[in-house]
Amino acid sequence: MKRGLIAATAVAGMLVGVAACGSGDGNAGADGFQGKKLTVWVMSGSNPAQWTKQVSAQFRKKTGATVEFKVQQWNGIQQKLSTALSEDTPPDVVEIGNTQTAAYAKAGALADLGDLKKQIGADWNDAFNKAAMVDGKQYALPWYAGNRVVMYNKKIWAQAGLKGIPKTRGELFEDLAAIKKKTDAEPLYLPGQNWYFFDGLTIGTGADLVRKQGGTWVSNLGDPKVAKAMDVYRQYQSFSTAPKNKDEATPQQADVFAKGKTGAIIAMGYEAAEAVKTNPAIKQDIGFFTIPGETADKPEGVFLGGSNFAVAGMGKNQELAKEFLKIALSKQNDAQMVKESGWTPKSPALAAAAEENPAAAAAAPAAAKSGGTTPLIPQWAAVENVPNPIKSYMTAVLGGKSPAAAAKDVEADINARLAKQ
Repeated sequence: MKRGLIAATAVAGMLVGVAACGSGDGNAGADGFQGKKLTVWVMSGSNPAQWTKQVSAQFRKKTGATVEFKVQQWNGIQQKLSTALSEDTPPDVVEIGNTQTAAYAKAGALADLGDLKKQIGADWNDAFNKAAMVDGKQYALPWYAGNRVVMYNKKIWAQAGLKGIPKTRGELFEDLAAIKKKTDAEPLYLPGQNWYFFDGLTIGTGADLVRKQGGTWVSNLGDPKVAKAMDVYRQYQSFSTAPKNKDEATPQQADVFAKGKTGAIIAMGYEAAEAVKTNPAIKQDIGFFTIPGETADKPEGVFLGGSNFAVAGMGKNQELAKEFLKIALSKQNDAQMVKESGWTPKSPALAAAAEENPAAAAAAPAAAKSGGTTPLIPQWAAVENVPNPIKSYMTAVLGGKSPAAAAKDVEADINARLAKQ
């Protein structure tokens, strides 16, 4: 999913003085909500049709109020959302990217949802919920998240004589080598700057991309564990002829896969639909499996990318907003998100829903055992701003530079970004 990244400095500047407590609407229980309207901002493509229909109906039945979903575009959302949350009449509920939440929470723009989390999210996977917390407090609730899987072409794998799916990274590399030897297909399409896949590999090695030096966050890109993750990435990329200085969106890797000449890509589940849109005939050839790790008992590390729901700290309808979240994030409606959009289940109770979506089923094991996020600090968003220095690091290593030297080349830039307040 394409998503805009906010700079923590911009958020803080826009929201100085915003109190997270809000005034609330003073109503206790559904009886006081009759005839009210709740405004919910969601990002383009986030709220699937059936989920939206049933949440709206359930909300009206329970509260007597209506919900208006206002769809926003990722391009420019940081400025628009920062402005909206600082006004006297902000949207009541907002979707915020999980890597963005810390910056808004630190700026005082979001209400504390700790009590609500205890009511409806006791069994949520910690890896999902971690991105909704700041300094031990619950400032948002996880709505959806997804992680990458291997999306493969069944026809090409059959042509290479491959049966079953690999259980370890070594077995996967053997399968990719077989495709290279026995077919005319490219074994794996993996450009050199698939940053989110690399981030997952660092999670798998236990690496931290930042560290505290005194009281300041600084780059940890020179850590040997990060170098180990980059070496694993290099091994994957050796099976690909994709450019080393491009990411998976340049061109869209789903469009490359749709041509039917690629054995596999490291993909989000929704990319299957994009491939089918480009080439409907490819649908019957698409399969998924969990990205295998070094050993069979633990999948490859994966980045959990998605969105949280938050309540505006200055909102006047906070109790009604919480009623909405109870419904929107119920097990029934979370299951609908998994089935309809292929997102990764965030609790064991959603396992059955994942079985109805092959991509979600493939994503679930890694999310539960090996999932994580980028550093959950407000300053991190600036690191991912264009041009992303970590992408430059990846290209340099794939071009032959040592991980240590490549890290040294970009760490001054990373540190300057982390130093912004």
